[in-house]
Amino acid sequence: MNIKRHIPNAITCGNLLCGCLAIVAAFNNNLVWSAYLVGIAAVLDFFDGFVARILKVGGEMGKQLDSLADVVTFGVVPGVVMYEFILNYQVHFTDKSYQIPNQNLVTFYLYSSYIAFLIPIFSAIRLAKFNIDTRQTSSFIGVPTPANSILICSMPLINHFQPTFLGLNIINITNNIYFLISLTIIMSYLLVAELPLFALKFKNFKWADNKIQYVFLISSLLLLIVFHFIAIPIIIFLYIVLSIINNRITKNEI
Repeated sequence: MNIKRHIPNAITCGNLLCGCLAIVAAFNNNLVWSAYLVGIAAVLDFFDGFVARILKVGGEMGKQLDSLADVVTFGVVPGVVMYEFILNYQVHFTDKSYQIPNQNLVTFYLYSSYIAFLIPIFSAIRLAKFNIDTRQTSSFIGVPTPANSILICSMPLINHFQPTFLGLNIINITNNIYFLISLTIIMSYLLVAELPLFALKFKNFKWADNKIQYVFLISSLLLLIVFHFIAIPIIIFLYIVLSIINNRITKNEI
């Protein structure tokens, strides 16, 4: 038995296990731990492919297993986290005993939480497209599911650790139901949009061949040092903006 060929798949299964544990944590209303587990899973998701390339044991089995794990960890988990986030808002709204809630609003909030499950649906579509799209061997088309999951799961971290920022009450934004619904719809669309995005894959470590990747990584590190968890949504936005700029530069060079 060649043990080497099973190492990347074992790492992928670790990603899947983190996703399962994150779902349990989310349904127990421990969204911070869900976010931590997604972060660990994202690291494992990077290293399974990295290890497979180093050991030269990549194959179709690993590719399919990776996508199946990603559907759970980076599709179902952010959907459940967003569902719980919106659900918490409506519980907070209907819990105000000192006033009678508007019944129409209560009904709207009750059903609006299910909008969160657009995320796993579009994540599954995005991963299915990725598996058959030959254009995505060295770059992405549409926001990658790990990036979307990290963005969604950063919300509970921001709420818990940085409720205020530069004098602003961040909770008023991240707990706003209309913001959450808008974020869900926009990110679900961006998962499957025909938007070319660069990948953090290095064929070599030369600056000339990886300028956009180095600029992004250095900028992300600085943002995290300065702004901590609030930097995560900024980093995802930066990733999209840099990709658009990179696409325009590449077209002009051609």
